[in-house]
Amino acid sequence: MQGLRTKIAAIRSKIPFLLIAALIFANAFIWYGARAEERGVLKVAFLDIGQGDSIFIESPSGAQALIDGGPNKKVLQELGAVMPLYDNYIDVIVATHPDKDHIGGLPEVVSRYGVGMFLESGVKCRTATCFELEKVVDEKGVQKIIARRGMIVDLGGGAFLSILYPDREVADVSDTNDGSIVAKLIYGNNSFMLTGDAPQGVERVLLSYGPAGLKSDVLKSGHHGSKTSSAPQFVAAVAPAYGIISAGKNNQYGHPHQETLDTLNKFGVKILSTIDLGRIIFSSDGESLFVN
Repeated sequence: MQGLRTKIAAIRSKIPFLLIAALIFANAFIWYGARAEERGVLKVAFLDIGQGDSIFIESPSGAQALIDGGPNKKVLQELGAVMPLYDNYIDVIVATHPDKDHIGGLPEVVSRYGVGMFLESGVKCRTATCFELEKVVDEKGVQKIIARRGMIVDLGGGAFLSILYPDREVADVSDTNDGSIVAKLIYGNNSFMLTGDAPQGVERVLLSYGPAGLKSDVLKSGHHGSKTSSAPQFVAAVAPAYGIISAGKNNQYGHPHQETLDTLNKFGVKILSTIDLGRIIFSSDGESLFVN
């Protein structure tokens, strides 16, 4: 009898622990269910990093990509705003081309985050910032891939990046913008045309492959809204509902140029600028697109 009482007492002593464990399990189940719902949504954030480009993508599966990193460490602050505090891993980093306003913040990002893959255009380094980035990527042992037309970067959950340009060797281009990666982000019926600093010459190359493949809901206007990009024929082919201008307030280049704004307005494109709005976030369920 004494042995039975001892066993009962031991079981009773475990009841609070079992209740706590059950509550933890229930909370975990609820959290998992919420995350499962979230995994049906693609999130795209055009980060507020001043005069430059930086785009954060979270796929429906939870995989994350960062396209460019702006001119400086401000990208770290922006990533902290769109990523959970505990998250220190980025699946894919894309450096569209080696200009400082696109890669200046990437050495710090690669240093502080785990990175699964580093995608670059293949344009040769010519600046200290670019050499620093190459060094950090090599030291971290990150897999490096040269982007070429036809490549698909599967982000999971049905979302993927389709590389449209470069379609050729660009190591020795005289203007680094001529080697800029252009990628189309696709999720279900929604898509984003992400152009880096690609000029009108690259846009003409893309048009030569046929305008049908360019149609997108969102156009990231090339080169921060410069008149050297966003030719009328290209904007007409993309036929976006939204045009994104990623630029800094009162920047020395006068971006965005009035010619570009006129072109976007001509085609009824709603212009969203980081100058006016700061960080711009889209979400998509594969059917409908929302601006948060």
